Amino acid sequence: MTSLQDCLALDAQDPLRALRTQFTLPEGVIYLDGNSLGASPRAAATRVAEVVQQEWGQGLIRSWNDAGWISLPQRLGDQFAPWLGAGAGELVFTDTASINLYKVLTAAARIAREDAPTRKRIISERSNFPTDLYIAQSVCQEFGLELVLLEPEEIAGALTEEVAISMLTHVNYRTGAMHDMAAVTAAAHARGILCVWDLCHSAGAVPVDLKGADADFAIGCSYKYLNGGPGAPAFVWAHPRLVDRFWQPLTGWFGHAEPFRFVPDYHPAQGIQRYLCGTQPMVSLSVLQCGLDVFTAVEPLGGMAALRKKSLALTDLFIALVEERCQGHGLGLATPRAHAQRGSQVCLTREEGMGVDGKDSGAYAIVQALIARGVIGDFRKGDGTGLHKDILRFGFTPLYVGFEDVWHAVEHLRQVLESGEWRRPEFNRINAVT
Repeated sequence: MTSLQDCLALDAQDPLRALRTQFTLPEGVIYLDGNSLGASPRAAATRVAEVVQQEWGQGLIRSWNDAGWISLPQRLGDQFAPWLGAGAGELVFTDTASINLYKVLTAAARIAREDAPTRKRIISERSNFPTDLYIAQSVCQEFGLELVLLEPEEIAGALTEEVAISMLTHVNYRTGAMHDMAAVTAAAHARGILCVWDLCHSAGAVPVDLKGADADFAIGCSYKYLNGGPGAPAFVWAHPRLVDRFWQPLTGWFGHAEPFRFVPDYHPAQGIQRYLCGTQPMVSLSVLQCGLDVFTAVEPLGGMAALRKKSLALTDLFIALVEERCQGHGLGLATPRAHAQRGSQVCLTREEGMGVDGKDSGAYAIVQALIARGVIGDFRKGDGTGLHKDILRFGFTPLYVGFEDVWHAVEHLRQVLESGEWRRPEFNRINAVT
């Protein structure tokens, strides 16, 4: 069995361990929810003060030029693009993941309508993140399409001539299961299907090669593994062969070819800049810069290969310790064991009927009891069908999570289960955010 001393030894050998000092983490907290909201970079508070007090307070409107605000969405895009297998001038940070998905899904629907008007389906996973499905429903209503929801094992067989667009999330938010982007895209393209990828649980966590996989469109958020802060601007990417084919639907002035000519007619910018819309949020983008700068610091330490190696080691250790130390409490593993099929999170299930009322799983209360102990994960509700169970979800951000953290987190989980403290009433009251 793995001991605490074993974990301390792994931390001592970790080439990325010094990166933890670049983040503000509360004393006594083991933060395993960076797959939902990343930790704050230490540089963020200073950068916010600089933007507010100097660039805004003193520079005022001059900072659009003098501080380079006007080009920040593109400059941040260029900084992070190599981590996604994209090139310079192909990625911008702007708006939210939901808004960006609407942009690219609409563009894909317009291309499909022009190239293959008889195709009337968008396919996606039934357990895809709900905002993706809601946006897809809106696009389907607009273009007269049908949204078909599938289990992962059904996707390959559903790539038929009736399908216009495949809209998938690379790493599933509920289970951490990861698609083979290159294989799925190749199979879809062989049937004339466009591929839209959501990278919200991939960017900064797993290797991504958009151009190598020949993807068509991609979006993702920056407040998870990129540590951009709550509500930080998302990113959008379109393959160069498609980026200029259609206007995106939200034709705001920042996406205009010459926004400061102030002409009444819209003329889209060339390239990915046309995926901008309105005035950009400079404070949020400036904070995001701090998160991306940490990734720049990772490059000489081995880049994504080093992050991925540590991520897999952390998640392997967590799975092994849970199975060693928490037997007999109804826990199951929803996350694939195979490295090639796993993101940077581990999701546990719990048998139904083990909650305090004999009906639910008790998973929510267990997570709340852990949070009260300073071990922060989160809970995702099942759909009641038995196919998608309640999830205890734990994210492992290798930038600041260590092996000792994993050992102590599982020890707290063992104690919560064995003591039954999760049964206390305060842990069974449902909060607005779970």
